Amino acid sequence: MFDKKRFGERLASLRNSRAVSQQAIADVLGVGKSAVSMMESGNRAASADVLIALADYFDVSLDYLCGRSDDPARH
Repeated sequence: MFDKKRFGERLASLRNSRAVSQQAIADVLGVGKSAVSMMESGNRAASADVLIALADYFDVSLDYLCGRSDDPARH
């Protein structure tokens, strides 16, 4: 099952570690800044398209982003 809270924590951590604003991520995804904020707080799920775009943007695996693995490497 998709864990929105863990996903949100991973998204916020990745974004902050790269000093990227929520607005910049929103622009990449084509969504509003509030959507990114809601994803980070665990109040909104992400579509498959958004998950893939984020994994590509941060160059991490989908399993890592979704909290199914602690290894961010893409294999």
